[in-house]
Amino acid sequence: MTINQSGWKPTAPAGRGDAAGATFTGNKALMLEEPLIFEIGDDQTTGVDFAAGDVAGSRLGGLTRKDPIGLPGLSEPETVRHYTRLSRQNYAIDLGLFPLGSCTMKHNPRLNEKMARLPGFADVHPLQPIDTVQGALEVIHQLAHWLVTLTGMHSVAMSPKAGAHGELCGILAIKAALAKRGEGHRKVILVPESAHGTNPATAAFAGFSVEDIPATAEGRVDTAALTARLGPDVAGVMITNPNTCGLFERDLKAISDAVHAAGGYVYCDGANFNAIVGRVRPGDLGVDAMHINLHKTFSTPHGGGGPGSGPVVFSEALTPFAPLPFVERDGDQFRLVEEENADAHHADSFGRMVAFHGQMGMFTRALTYILSHGADGLRQVAEDAVLNANYVLRRLEDTLDAPFAGSGPCMHEAIFSDRGLAPGFSTIDIAKALIDEGYHPMTMYFPLVVHGAMLVEPTETESKAALDQFIGALRSVAERAKAGDESLKTAPHFAPRARLDETLAARKPVLVWKPKLAEAQAAE
Repeated sequence: MTINQSGWKPTAPAGRGDAAGATFTGNKALMLEEPLIFEIGDDQTTGVDFAAGDVAGSRLGGLTRKDPIGLPGLSEPETVRHYTRLSRQNYAIDLGLFPLGSCTMKHNPRLNEKMARLPGFADVHPLQPIDTVQGALEVIHQLAHWLVTLTGMHSVAMSPKAGAHGELCGILAIKAALAKRGEGHRKVILVPESAHGTNPATAAFAGFSVEDIPATAEGRVDTAALTARLGPDVAGVMITNPNTCGLFERDLKAISDAVHAAGGYVYCDGANFNAIVGRVRPGDLGVDAMHINLHKTFSTPHGGGGPGSGPVVFSEALTPFAPLPFVERDGDQFRLVEEENADAHHADSFGRMVAFHGQMGMFTRALTYILSHGADGLRQVAEDAVLNANYVLRRLEDTLDAPFAGSGPCMHEAIFSDRGLAPGFSTIDIAKALIDEGYHPMTMYFPLVVHGAMLVEPTETESKAALDQFIGALRSVAERAKAGDESLKTAPHFAPRARLDETLAARKPVLVWKPKLAEAQAAE
């Protein structure tokens, strides 16, 4: 069996060991083993032929390339087959249920994609004259209006590019507000254990010290511990609601009142807004700033290698400190408020988060989603997401330990622990075995307040039939783990790759391809 340059080893199907004189290709039926593109072609061949042309002379001066570029030459069929085979090794929401918790791997309606590709949106440029992009600015302005309306807040900054970027935006606004009040000495941010892990990192990055607030046995913020810690050195609290235990923080209004009375501000991580959109307005709970992941709640693509979008809504108290730029209606026209025209009405802004105005493709998709669903549709999204999560929780609580099953209905996600598994078995064994069942694993080992956590978020678009199929697969794997089935230790068995050494893969990843000749020379 050969190992390709990436260091990954294809798994041999049962009963297909290397017989004498036989070579195992790594192929599994129609799932073909695919080498790296550098291992398919070489830099001595090319997939196309060009006639020699007259070169008028180079304008590159001394920067002209002298050595070969070193890229492999492939024909068109080879290129298409290579990337198609790689794509078949990916798991996607278009293939099946994506159970990752606290990530909301949500269906992206094709209508959104069609709208984002309309001329004028797909090819808009941030340096175009304002009078040529009035439609794009109106999209930004209208989306901003609905985000403010849905959250019950006072204003919104559209430019942050992601959830963590949005967190930083909110914390910088809090920092600016404290400086304006002459209270820059407030350097402590309180972060509950049930909050997202990026929250303390963001606060530390912004120059604050972070103190943890414990969770109660039922998985919610220990309100007594939080209020007892409030004082003149506390700048605010960063709280996730619904939280990472999949529960709604029902004491948030009381927490906000206490923080405000102590002179601090409340930042709410709105990553899980999908569970309450149309049902709860964070502004009514005393929140001062909250980011909204458009990919989680409003169905824009999650990841994909490009910039995302994490708008931040603000209370009236923090609005003067929000970042530039923002879109403002001026009569029948729209304009961008930037440094040179902010004037007195936005003189306290902490500055600028990005070079331009945000991600137009995400704005167009999110507004399309909102308008196509309407108020009743968005409310149903939240209700169906919560219904699906509770269905998963109640169907599996007799097989997997569910530490917060007695804390009332869960919100967007169901959480399980590794308690009750046979000795020597852990969450990772269940996750790897799920791959053999045809599912991407759920979120593992998070939140940290649950030992061996398994976080499952089905979202609102999964049917009962799809949920039943997933529940059956997870139940089967969990029962095998409780019975001590040793085959789980070597799962997955049917995936293109065998189980990696997780520690070695994290600490010594092979990220750069090197030609064998170079490796041989280095060895000498």
